[in-house]
Parts: sequence; C-alpha cells; structure tokens
Amino acid sequence: MTDTPTPAPAPTTGPAPTGVSTELRTAVAAAIGTEPTAIAPDDNLVHLGLGSLEMMRLATRWRRDGRPVSFRTLAADPTLTAWQRHLDTLTPAPAPGQEPA
Repeated sequence: MTDTPTPAPAPTTGPAPTGVSTELRTAVAAAIGTEPTAIAPDDNLVHLGLGSLEMMRLATRWRRDGRPVSFRTLAADPTLTAWQRHLDTLTPAPAPGQEPA
C-alpha cells in the first residue's frame, strides 16, 4: 500500500463567510413571497423577484431598528451572503435621546 499525498487546502482570501441569520432570510422571503428555505445564500435576490421597492422597505426597516443600511449597498450585491456580511459590520445607531455606547 502506498501513501498518497493529500493536497493542501486552497488558500483563502479575506474573512470566512458568515452564516445568514434566520431574521434576514425570513425578512427577505416575506418581501418576495416565498419560503425562507427556498433562498440560497448566494442567489441573486433581484432574479428571485425582489424589486427596488421591497429593497427600499427592507433598508428602511433596518434603519428604524438602528442599523444604518443604505439602499445603494443592498442593490450593489443583492445576495443574502453579501447583505449579512454588511449587516454584521454595522453598529446599531443609538436610539433618539440616548448617548452612544
């Protein structure tokens, strides 16, 4: 029996992809009228039926929740993976009348 060398894993660039939260998947699924499990993390949400109006509503909802999301950022890469990566980088804005942490 001969030992077969195992190839080294391919090098990765950048941070490891984050998982997509249930909250994000559910919000997007509701906006396009489908089941959350029907959306793959890298599916183009526009191709699945997410229009600009729904995208704007999601951005507005997240801004109200304290996340400074912009429509432009969402439209630039309309996938769950990209949106989750972006949401993970945001610090919620302080509520009106509250001091920043």
